[in-house]
Amino acid sequence: MPRADQMPSDQERIYMQVNETELSTLEENNLEEFDIKDDDIIEKDTEENDTEENDTEENDTEKNVSEINSFADLTLSKEITKALQKLDLHTPTSVQKQAIPVMMDGFNLIAKAPTGTGKTFAYGIPLLEYLNMDAHFVQDLILCPTRELALQICSELRSIGQYIHGLRICAVIGGQSLDKQFKELAAHPQIVVATPGRLLDHVNRRTIDISSVYSVILDEADEMLNMGFIKDIRKILELTPTDKQVALFSATMSREVMDISWQYLQGAVDIDVAPKAEDMPQIKQYIMTVAEKDKLDTLIKIMNTKHLSKIIVFCNTKTRVRHLTERLQRQGIAADCLHGDINQNTRNRIMDGYRKGSFPILIATDIAARGIDVADVDGVFNYDVPKENEYYLHRIGRTGRAHKKGAAYTLVSYLETGRMEEIIKYTKVQVEDLSKVI
Repeated sequence: MPRADQMPSDQERIYMQVNETELSTLEENNLEEFDIKDDDIIEKDTEENDTEENDTEENDTEKNVSEINSFADLTLSKEITKALQKLDLHTPTSVQKQAIPVMMDGFNLIAKAPTGTGKTFAYGIPLLEYLNMDAHFVQDLILCPTRELALQICSELRSIGQYIHGLRICAVIGGQSLDKQFKELAAHPQIVVATPGRLLDHVNRRTIDISSVYSVILDEADEMLNMGFIKDIRKILELTPTDKQVALFSATMSREVMDISWQYLQGAVDIDVAPKAEDMPQIKQYIMTVAEKDKLDTLIKIMNTKHLSKIIVFCNTKTRVRHLTERLQRQGIAADCLHGDINQNTRNRIMDGYRKGSFPILIATDIAARGIDVADVDGVFNYDVPKENEYYLHRIGRTGRAHKKGAAYTLVSYLETGRMEEIIKYTKVQVEDLSKVI
């Protein structure tokens, strides 16, 4: 077990919280103009010393982050270090540099970071470092919006924890056999990755106990709340210990995300990770202005011209996904699709076939996009311009993974031109127009 000699006691797991009253008083004192009198000198000197100490702590934190140039600088356990070396990972991303030390020190965390910047390892490494391998209860709970993302998180955690003897990670998701999950939960996993609805189902069945967890992670919190899980998340957080560590990761900070933060993450450390070239995948982005009726022919033409052998095509609705899949199949092109009406067993079969190269084109809705993790996707097509700016980033993030280059093509009908212009303005990306090239 990594860092067994540094396992915190139950008392040490009572995480530090900032006292709001003291903080408010300190802010008022700093803003107030004092008339210096003999009786006030000692009090004001003390306040100035406290302020200097706080400034020093902030500078030390910034300095510590700037001094982290490799995973070796984080003083990780030999098991985690060995796994990182096997995965050929040596330099932490920006979010990992900032989040790992904070979480390993036991603080609550609110992290705003774009997709594709290594958030899973940012919270996964601290969780794995402080597991108690002798305990027989769920220690860490990770909540995420979709089944595919939950399975992806499990896979990534297993890869980074592959040398931790006795590590058990369980996915608790809808569309999967309850009997299978009953057996896995009965084996006392240390980490559970779950979608909110299925987790509460198990809680009600008393097949899982989350009353003793050390940490709760809200991954892609904005998407979970957009999908209407806010009541479920509140209920889950209320069922967990009051002294737990909570870390929230989100690409955007909506009002709902901020509400959860104010209620359950008092005194949390805030980090806002701006996209950096070294963190973001290398994705060339193209647009093609085309009549709606010509989109299918254009998609096929770009595939052939660019020699793309594995692509993902995104549509805005399930009906649109089904129709496009059928049209491609009628032309003799191997394709399959993912959307919300497909059960988990079928989804697993489709994804296994896609990963193995059984068919070159996968067509999906935005919900399915959140969990797709295939390393060798040549390109992503926006068959429909997404209705939300964030969806555009989530979609194109399915290519250019695992440090490989990728390409994203958006087919823009004349009615969608204004929507595409809004996306370009929002993302501030450089987009090449292929309309006159192809």
